[in-house]
Amino acid sequence: MSERRPWGEERPEGPHVWRTLGYRGEPPADGRSTIEWDASEDYSFPVDSGLIIHGGLVTTLLDTAMGAACWSLLEADETFLTADLRVEFFRPARPGVMRAEGRVVHRTKRIFFCGAEAFDTEGNVVAAARCTQILRTAR
Repeated sequence: MSERRPWGEERPEGPHVWRTLGYRGEPPADGRSTIEWDASEDYSFPVDSGLIIHGGLVTTLLDTAMGAACWSLLEADETFLTADLRVEFFRPARPGVMRAEGRVVHRTKRIFFCGAEAFDTEGNVVAAARCTQILRTAR
């Protein structure tokens, strides 16, 4: 069995959401993670009130934060798959630095329940998410 690579480096030779979108943050630990992302105008669409970041990209940020939190509790021979993902949007996400904080809420032998919030540059909660991760072991 090989040693597990650091979060975001599972495929150093190819694309990875972490590198593609330019995420940054401290390594996840103890079932918690924090990720920042420069949500540029390139990822927005115009409406009468200004530019809004695409909701799918906000969802990706939240999902990645929860995945990182889950990943921080895995053994070297374990992986996981997202079985369920729910997101609630509270306000429009505008271009600027977005921060997502993910955490493992509860773990059983085979399932992780996770939660996350995404914040705008002023610290307002833009969206929140919950997910269920199914634990898998290498065969």
